[in-house]
Amino acid sequence: MLYRFQYNARFDDRIQNYKVWRDGYHSIECDREEILFQKLDYIHDNPVRAEIVSYPEHYIYSSAINYAGERGLLEVTLLERGFISVKA
Repeated sequence: MLYRFQYNARFDDRIQNYKVWRDGYHSIECDREEILFQKLDYIHDNPVRAEIVSYPEHYIYSSAINYAGERGLLEVTLLERGFISVKA
């Protein structure tokens, strides 16, 4: 794997050694509650947009089922609105 990351870095002058992420992908700081829940909803809706399932909670590899009040394959710690404190 390291060889592949090194190979991809050769085509980008900004990269010194290894390139892991594909072009067009960038990190987003989830420092506000609305951003975090927007991203969580986006992830949960991916299988619906891909027409794999009709509802997010029907995708067995998603935590959406946990947010729908059911038990999923893995134990999930649910995020609740209001858990991020606002900086004054």
